Amino acid sequence: MATQAQGGGTSDFTANLGKIYAFYTGGFLTFVVILAILEQAGVPNAVIGYLFVALTIGVYAFIGIMSRTMQVSEYYVAGRRVPALYNGMATGADWMSAASFIGMAGTLYLLGYDGLGFVLGWTGGYVLVAILVGPYLRKFGCYTVPDFFAFRFGGNVARFLAIIVLLSCSFTYVVAQIVGTGLIGARLLNMDFTVAVYVGLAGILVCSMLGGMRAVTWTQVAQYIVLIIAYLLPVVILSAQKFGLPLPQFTYGQVLQAITAREQEMVQQGLAVAGQIKPYIQPFTTYDPLNYFGLILCLMVGTASLPHVLMRYFTTPSVREARLSVAWSLLFIFMLYFTAPAYAAFAKLEVYQEVIGRAITDLPQWIYSYGKVGLINVCGAQATDAAAVVAACQKIAGHAGILRFGDFAIQADAIVISTPEIAGLPYVVSGLVAAGGLAAALSTADGLLLAIANALSHDVYYKMIDKNAPTARRLTIARVLLVGVAVLAAYTASFRPADIVAMVAWAFSLAAAGIFPALVMGIWWKRTSSVAALAGMTVGFGLCLYYLVGTRYYAGSFYETWSVLSSATDAQAARYAELKAAWLAAPDSAAAWKAYDTFAQGIANWFGVKNISAGLFSLPLGFFIIWSVSLMTPGPTAEMRAFIDEIRRPRGRAIFQEKTS
Repeated sequence: MATQAQGGGTSDFTANLGKIYAFYTGGFLTFVVILAILEQAGVPNAVIGYLFVALTIGVYAFIGIMSRTMQVSEYYVAGRRVPALYNGMATGADWMSAASFIGMAGTLYLLGYDGLGFVLGWTGGYVLVAILVGPYLRKFGCYTVPDFFAFRFGGNVARFLAIIVLLSCSFTYVVAQIVGTGLIGARLLNMDFTVAVYVGLAGILVCSMLGGMRAVTWTQVAQYIVLIIAYLLPVVILSAQKFGLPLPQFTYGQVLQAITAREQEMVQQGLAVAGQIKPYIQPFTTYDPLNYFGLILCLMVGTASLPHVLMRYFTTPSVREARLSVAWSLLFIFMLYFTAPAYAAFAKLEVYQEVIGRAITDLPQWIYSYGKVGLINVCGAQATDAAAVVAACQKIAGHAGILRFGDFAIQADAIVISTPEIAGLPYVVSGLVAAGGLAAALSTADGLLLAIANALSHDVYYKMIDKNAPTARRLTIARVLLVGVAVLAAYTASFRPADIVAMVAWAFSLAAAGIFPALVMGIWWKRTSSVAALAGMTVGFGLCLYYLVGTRYYAGSFYETWSVLSSATDAQAARYAELKAAWLAAPDSAAAWKAYDTFAQGIANWFGVKNISAGLFSLPLGFFIIWSVSLMTPGPTAEMRAFIDEIRRPRGRAIFQEKTS
């Protein structure tokens, strides 16, 4: 696997991939069984948690070190020797980030039916990758997505714009992954969140720094095996325990019926008031139809535009293998996404049955474990310990000391990692789930950091600053940049900005607005001109960024500027004026500012479109500008038109031959 074994060694490794990863899977399952035995023998939970982290990160580090390389093609595209099956598995790990593993089921738990928009959007995006983008970029033969933009649209201006978009969406995305590693580390290892963030960072770097794409590929295959076992096992056990059938996807309907019955029961018992509970299976309780379908569109298009996903298809031996690997990717992603709704439903039922209705003085210990890291509130206060919870509930007039539906608030990011404890499963299952979440966050963070570092080292330094740079210097700069970007992302993550899924959704809208129109029209419409592509990318990306930042961070100003386009009612406008006046009267009051800003974020919009669907405006605008400007400007040369014809042909060699040493 190592650099020294480039020739026969690499061939032997590739030929024996099945045996190697079968042995790895068997070894990991044996390790889990041994830990289960140790738990029964009385080994403390903390020790089990450390053993999970030490072994899994140790294996990833071993693969990363063994995959070290000084070959440019190995570092950037894994030598273009990754078989379709394993590229599909690596893509699955690359794709199933902390947002998918930790946040997906949690979002479904909180949103119910409306959360399915994330499942549909993220899965459907791979259809667009397979049909419109992936195989054609592989036929082109580039190292990075900006390479394609530079060649197709004539130079470094297009490359520079693509880099700006890539950095914006990838950095937002990678921060979310590092937040995920911090949350898992804080719970599994009882670390401070900030410390856990930097520990996770070390795990990320050791996988990717030395071996680039080659190391990341084989590490991601190993991480996929861990994360899919970790995700399926708890819900399989719960399904078998409750319904005698270890197939949660088929017992899902029974769980939904039980949830509906329990919701009605809680109202009858006075544990919830009518109208307080959003019916779990009722559509459009959180998003209206416009935002629901807009979110699906943005996530689909964003999936087909994210550079760290697209660059995975540069690693296959041929265009045919690239197409096959998209199909394998969909299968491996489907295995998790098909289970996520059931996971959320089982978690919700456990909370309804085992937590709501219990005495405040008799709450399970796991509530305090997650309360300490800020993921659970009870009676409006952070559930750090029993005394804090009791004191908070006693402040509520008429509280009977029984936990009601409205008293309990859990963040979406806590659902998956806490479900085994909520259901009373052995701690080894909790450790396994946390290890799976760690694998998901690490795998995606590695891919994203590599995409960012490659853009800076290959596209900025090598292509725009020093085209004669020797290989050793290029790879050294790539590694230094990788570390620098990773540290900056970890520093940003230490402030825990927004929740994981929301941050990831922003990345999708940015990628969809800035890259997708020019990429698709550059491949599928020969008349697309360079000027039009640059204009479409600039306006589309700029509009999306303006909408995201304006509605989230400058909500009051945004609303006042665009109040004529806002969906705010007269009553909401009047309420906004009241809150603003209260804040202006007490400008140093944090509570007044929070009330004003939170309300403003709810009405700062155009036609009611939430910022999570920001691409709904910028995406069609980008297409329109590229189409209209192309008709008004000189078209591409005959040579470029022939090039476009060629990349649409599935057979033949890659067109673009990069210097490899």
